[in-house]
Amino acid sequence: MINEIISDARERMSKSVDSLNDALVRIRTGRANKGILDPVTIDYYGTPTKVAQVANISVEEGRTLVISPWEKHLIPQIEKAIMASDVGITPSTTGDLIRLTMPPLTEETRKELVKQAKAEAENAKIAVRNIRRDANSDIKELLKEKEITEDEERQGEANVQKVTDEAVEKIDGILALKEEELLTI
Repeated sequence: MINEIISDARERMSKSVDSLNDALVRIRTGRANKGILDPVTIDYYGTPTKVAQVANISVEEGRTLVISPWEKHLIPQIEKAIMASDVGITPSTTGDLIRLTMPPLTEETRKELVKQAKAEAENAKIAVRNIRRDANSDIKELLKEKEITEDEERQGEANVQKVTDEAVEKIDGILALKEEELLTI
């Protein structure tokens, strides 16, 4: 019983950490990263489709993303979708290629992006703490129904806390890497 609760909590906390990774990929640095186009979708024959599914995206010279649509008529749609998104980069089209050049980040912009990264990390920590609270309440419920002893309850809560500490440590590590990446010129 308790092992199932802890296993479920571990899995849910892992998903929170993965979600943080996805959120931090979208925070742009001075370098080109294909991940910043993940939220950008176009209408492809009536279906909302990610740009990566209708075009080849590659990094050129470290600071430029090159988008090569498989169908030439998609170029204007992709441009409009990028402009409408919160990517913050203006596309330039040459023939059948779309280029996104990452502007160099100013110190002020870097600090703002670090704040944004910290906020995402804090949201992930809050999610982890909520999962811990749910797991502990499930364990208390087992005790109330006399399915476990008080010693098993204390041991279960200690194990939940260990899993929580591991998840928070991962979150802090991921945030430290992103901060370093953002502040590196």
